[in-house]
Amino acid sequence: MSENAYSSTMNANFSQFSGDGSGFMDAVDARTNLAGSNKMEILLFSLGTPEQFGINVFKVREVTNAMKVTRAPNMPSGVSGIVSLRGHIIPVLDLASFMNLENAQEHQRNTMMVTEYSRHTLGFLVQGVDRIIRVDWDKVRAPENTMAGGGNLINAITELPDGNLISIVDVEQVLANAFGEDVVGTVSRIERGHEMCVFFVDDSSVARRTISELLDKMGVKHLRANNGREAWERLQGMADAAEHSKTPLHDQIQVILADAEMPEMDGYVLTQHIKSDHRFDSIPVVMHSSLSSQANRAMGSRVGVDYYVAKFDANMLSETLRPLLAT
Repeated sequence: MSENAYSSTMNANFSQFSGDGSGFMDAVDARTNLAGSNKMEILLFSLGTPEQFGINVFKVREVTNAMKVTRAPNMPSGVSGIVSLRGHIIPVLDLASFMNLENAQEHQRNTMMVTEYSRHTLGFLVQGVDRIIRVDWDKVRAPENTMAGGGNLINAITELPDGNLISIVDVEQVLANAFGEDVVGTVSRIERGHEMCVFFVDDSSVARRTISELLDKMGVKHLRANNGREAWERLQGMADAAEHSKTPLHDQIQVILADAEMPEMDGYVLTQHIKSDHRFDSIPVVMHSSLSSQANRAMGSRVGVDYYVAKFDANMLSETLRPLLAT
């Protein structure tokens, strides 16, 4: 990959992310142009170890100096405490400690990334932020083995032109480990749901378990894939088989549920492929993403997403799927 493929679209200096985050948000509209390009932008940061880490820029609201963290009663294990940020009380995690990075230099974690995803706001204590890079999703891979020191909290790896590897933190797993996985709760079954089928794709094991539980409670069959490329290959195979047998593809699957950010092929490109193939014309695409800002919704709309649901609101997802499975 060329150096330009990793070039930053803006300087990720400290002042740009600090304060109320407006400097960063001013560039959000430009980022919606990434929809359908199979690219994402990653904020690089360090945890006081030789490794470099990254997080999707859209999940970072701002970066600020670390402030005094107050311990509070009944804090979940691994949560350092809480801080007050412009009138909002948010939990804070020392990310290096949470990931059990034994060789991290604790005294150097003097920067806080304020993240917003999956309807939660969290502060992550880090050593510092570096810069923003733009990467191609097809150059992002799931790690073959559990990453040393990071447990199961690294869900993807990408390589820079200089050969350095970037470990992308699975922030959804961080959230689940710290506060527990979302509870699906009571969900009413769909009449004749056993005749319906949802095809869903998500690279997060937490999300796959939760979606499966929801669909099981709704009484709906489901098929799944772990990333966009795998999903598209399977969907093409199903479409080819339906075409060969001269049966409507809609008889096999009624809804496609896709995550937005996935290694190898993201949900936006997957949606583009689906919407450009007439065999899928009668099958709606629901994007189910921890990125729930208006900018991300705009990105989904640009490539033809029919419905957008934020992770993980079981009621909202079930109510979105219910009418689509009643036809």
